[in-house]
Amino acid sequence: MRLLVTGAAGMLGRDVVAAANDAGHDVVAVSRADLDITDAAAARAAVLDARPDAVVNCAAWTDVDGAEGGEPAATAVNGAGAGNVAAAAAATGALLVHVSSDYVFDGDAAEPYTEDAPTGPRSAYGRSKLAGEHAIAAAAGRSAIVRSSWLFGPHGRNFVDAMRRVGAERDEVAVVDDQIGCPTYTGHLARALVAVAEHELTGVLHVAGAGRCSWFDLAVATFAETGIECRVRPQATADLGRPAPRPAFSALASTRADAPVLPDWREGLRAHLARVEVTTT
Repeated sequence: MRLLVTGAAGMLGRDVVAAANDAGHDVVAVSRADLDITDAAAARAAVLDARPDAVVNCAAWTDVDGAEGGEPAATAVNGAGAGNVAAAAAATGALLVHVSSDYVFDGDAAEPYTEDAPTGPRSAYGRSKLAGEHAIAAAAGRSAIVRSSWLFGPHGRNFVDAMRRVGAERDEVAVVDDQIGCPTYTGHLARALVAVAEHELTGVLHVAGAGRCSWFDLAVATFAETGIECRVRPQATADLGRPAPRPAFSALASTRADAPVLPDWREGLRAHLARVEVTTT
C-alpha cells in the first residue's frame, strides 16, 4: 500500500517510515520543512499529490511546557493542523492514522484509561491534542485515533536518553515518583501504526507499552540496564515547579480485540538502548 507519513523527520515519524519500508510499502515521507500542516491548502495539496491509501500523521507540537504559554500555537498544530490533514485524507478517500496522547485525560483514575473513558485534559498540550481528535471527527473521513504515551526513541529528545546523560555526570538524580504511565518505545509503536493502516482499523485505539511505572521506576531501570551507577532519589511533581500540570495517573489500556498489543515497556527500553549503543559505538 502507499503510505504518506507527515512529521517524518521527528522521533516517531522516522521510525514509522522505517517500519513501513520494512513492511514493503510505498512510502512518501514529508517533514515539517516539507509541509506545514497548519496550512490547509498545503495539506490538501500534499495528500492529493501523494494519492496515498493511508496517511500516518506524526506531525505535532510536542513541547508540553511550551504549550502552556503558547496554547494558540500548540492548538494550531495539534488541533486545526490535525483537522487539515484529516480533511485532506477524507477528500481523497485515504485512511487517516493519527497519533494522540494520554494527556487528554485528567489523571485522576485509579485504573488504566480505556478508549471510552471520559476525557478531561488539564494542560494546554492536552487540550490541543483533544482539539485534534475533535477536528478529525468533524472531517468525517475514515480515521483511526491512536492514543499513546511517554514516548522514547533514538531519533529525538526523550527521558531515557536524558537519564543516561545525567547519570553519567552525577552520582545522584532526583526523579518524580508520583506520575504513573506507560513508557512506549517508538520502534514498537511505529510498527503498530503501520499495522493499523494495513488492517484499515478505525475509531479510537489505545496503543502503549504494556505494563506501567513511574518516571522514577523508568530511571532506575535505565541505570540498571546500562550499568550506570547513579542513585535515584524520589521527588514530588509539585517540587519541580513545571509550567504545565501532568496527569498523576495516565496509564492506558484497550478494550478492543483488534488493537495492536505492544511488548512490555521494559522490552522497549532494552530495544531502545540496544539501538542507541549501536549508533554510539
